[in-house]
Amino acid sequence: MMPVSFADSSRTFLKYRFTDDNLLEEALTHKSYVNERRESGRTHNERLEFLGDAVLSLIISDYLARRYPELSEGALSKLKAKLVSETSLANAARRLDLGRYLRLGRGEERSKGRDKTSLLADALEAVIAAVYLDGGFEASRDFTVDVLADELRRLDTFQEQPGDDDYKTRFQEWCQKRYEMLPQYLVVGETGPDHQKLFEVEVQVNHRVVGIGRGNSKKEAEQEAARRALEEMER
Repeated sequence: MMPVSFADSSRTFLKYRFTDDNLLEEALTHKSYVNERRESGRTHNERLEFLGDAVLSLIISDYLARRYPELSEGALSKLKAKLVSETSLANAARRLDLGRYLRLGRGEERSKGRDKTSLLADALEAVIAAVYLDGGFEASRDFTVDVLADELRRLDTFQEQPGDDDYKTRFQEWCQKRYEMLPQYLVVGETGPDHQKLFEVEVQVNHRVVGIGRGNSKKEAEQEAARRALEEMER
């Protein structure tokens, strides 16, 4: 599959119109394409990916801090991690049909690189950087907020339905605020066959046991221990 002409790319799948189409071409050129055409003098998108990661981080941090002034740093960090995760970026890239425009080497073409989560996420970061270099921070912010509109609309749902690490995060924040130290989790019991283990975990603060949890994984047991510790602290 050949990529769509770059002459039409910014008009076709991006609301942003590039002044310098070379930046867009670089953003959509994977290193596998360049490695097979060393004589071409082309540049792949890893430089822009590096810059795009930083630009994206600033845009999302600014957006979240303004939208949720009441949230703690830990809670904001969790929301940010969801938004800038490889999965979220790849989903946004798929909505743009970004894979259709990528320049890939033959190996990536054969391995269905146009739909690889990691490749799409990296390419979107590179495009964000290209918009930043071409139009400045305001343009890149508008572009990013538009591209991640679906994920941004679900932010309130993320808060209403905490992730698996919510109890541990909440208890960690509580301990840091109250005691200026982190809780410690210790596996004190392990029973059952390998395919059906049951773990028992203690969570300690200043060498004092404040919660005990059980679960079919260490993570699940730690969550239960943190939940019980929070209940105890609230009493």
